Amino acid sequence: MMELIVHPWPGPVPAPQDGVVAISIAVAHDMPRAHQRAEIRHAIAEVLAALTGKPAASFGIHSLPGHPLKVVVDGHDSDIGCSFSHEDGCSIAAINLHGAVGVDLMRIYEVFNWQAVARDYLGPEACAALAATPAADSTLAFVLAWTRHEATLKCHGIQLVEWSEDLVVPATVTASTVLPNNLVASLALPLQDQAQ
Repeated sequence: MMELIVHPWPGPVPAPQDGVVAISIAVAHDMPRAHQRAEIRHAIAEVLAALTGKPAASFGIHSLPGHPLKVVVDGHDSDIGCSFSHEDGCSIAAINLHGAVGVDLMRIYEVFNWQAVARDYLGPEACAALAATPAADSTLAFVLAWTRHEATLKCHGIQLVEWSEDLVVPATVTASTVLPNNLVASLALPLQDQAQ
């Protein structure tokens, strides 16, 4: 099982762990989402520049509906994958130098009726596991399940939809961590990436 380490950026250049790097940036609490996206894209380019020695302007992010995000290098497709997520005051990104990756970020809210959301989006198996969780741990358990689910969908380029028996999500390996300010981050990689 991989370990998820999220490196604050700007800061020391993080060493990739099996080709994967996760960073977080602080953003203003009232920053519009479009500006948050621009900031995290800029941070991804800076990290890739530091890792590869190429100028940050060499990197762009290619987005196609139904596909994971990909990094374009000097105008050409690459095998580098990335993903990002935002919460009030923080943005997070994951970079996989070898392919697809998904990441999600969510704040733990103690007063939150998550049961209906879990039922609608996570399916009966996840709901059963959450129901078996002690009440004191149930909110954190939901946030972990939700962020892992979202990260997995992003990794495979699947849009968030309500759960159904027809929803097929390819196998992934996930890792999660609790960050300051009651934030939980989860990262997902395609299962075959773990064999590299």
